[in-house]
Amino acid sequence: VQFEESGGGLVQPGESLTLSCTVSGGTFSSFRMGWFRQVPGKERELVATMTMSGSNIFYRDSVRGRFTISRDNAKNTLYLQMNIVKPEGTAVYYCNTVNVRTGLYYPVSPSWGPGTQVTVSS
Repeated sequence: VQFEESGGGLVQPGESLTLSCTVSGGTFSSFRMGWFRQVPGKERELVATMTMSGSNIFYRDSVRGRFTISRDNAKNTLYLQMNIVKPEGTAVYYCNTVNVRTGLYYPVSPSWGPGTQVTVSS
């Protein structure tokens, strides 16, 4: 499975941004998908994840209520609508398929896409 993220950029605090992730090489509609982010020197962390049908969605606490994860299975594309962005949201954002074990979420594919840089700064 291959991932191609896009939509990042430089935004001011409080603004909005929408990220996209196009997935190829697999059956997108059968995957639980997630958005992750990473800043230099820190581990990659899960931002949000959703099931194939969208019936189950999880957000990390720091983005809940501001970010919305969604997907278009016909277009093999995952989205992340980011509203009221904050400077601490500055990171490279990635998507990946997600697995759940003992209530914790894990990225599945060891092969990550290039990511898309989001910089929140005034």
